[in-house]
Amino acid sequence: MTEQTVLDKQIREYLLPQCFNAAVKAGAAIMKIYKNDDYHIDLKSDHTPITIADRMAHNTIKECLGPTRIPVLSEEGREMLYDERRNWEMFLLVDPLDGTKEFIKGNNEFTVNIALMMNNECIASALYVPYHQKMYVAAKGLGAYLIRDVEPKEDSSLNQKEIEHLLERLPLESASHEEFRVAVSRSHQTPETHDRIDQIRQQHPDLKLIEQGSSYKFCLLAEGTIDYYVRTTNTYEWDTAAGELILAEAGGCTISYPEGRPLCYNKEDLKNPWFEARSATCKL
Repeated sequence: MTEQTVLDKQIREYLLPQCFNAAVKAGAAIMKIYKNDDYHIDLKSDHTPITIADRMAHNTIKECLGPTRIPVLSEEGREMLYDERRNWEMFLLVDPLDGTKEFIKGNNEFTVNIALMMNNECIASALYVPYHQKMYVAAKGLGAYLIRDVEPKEDSSLNQKEIEHLLERLPLESASHEEFRVAVSRSHQTPETHDRIDQIRQQHPDLKLIEQGSSYKFCLLAEGTIDYYVRTTNTYEWDTAAGELILAEAGGCTISYPEGRPLCYNKEDLKNPWFEARSATCKL
């Protein structure tokens, strides 16, 4: 058995189920607060909002994934200097509550992102949409999948076989559509966003704009429900790593915009460049 085969087995049998259950438990913590409508909103140093749900989801994931002994780089964790993390061979890149603004607005478009990174490349991920009870999972070279009707549970404990029984391969045949669908961030649009959309409209006069919050956009691209997404405002590595792998394993791609380069991870500066993402069937 090769080293890669052993790693793939460990991911399938142990690490991915751990990430799955951690995401579901974090989703349960988030939904408990979401239903109570008491978010304890503060502003972080970069003037973005943080709620008690962000903090509770972070703590839940840290507790759930602690037994793996894999270091966690989380949006809501302590700031880690580059010298501390630059030589990590494996780590977990986490956004406990992606789409905090959408959470606060009450529009249901928020996610839990957990990416398992090796040599600064995502090799497995779980991305949970707790309100819609949809879980997306992927492992490098093994495909991307949707699991429906995953209820937020504080005691989630599914194992590999139970999870594999529920998998639905992405992209979905049922997601086929006629018009060209472009996703844009609900809360983060710029003139450059609309300039790019105007360019695409020349090629696709039937273009339909879909506003959507959080990394759920990557999942809809992986499904084939939407065709294209462009982002021309700040994002961070934890916003994209899990979704990027899910999209890639579903046949799509994510590249910097307008340069067209791969996104890099565990950089000294954790900000992403502008980027665009395309579904497997995107024709541009």
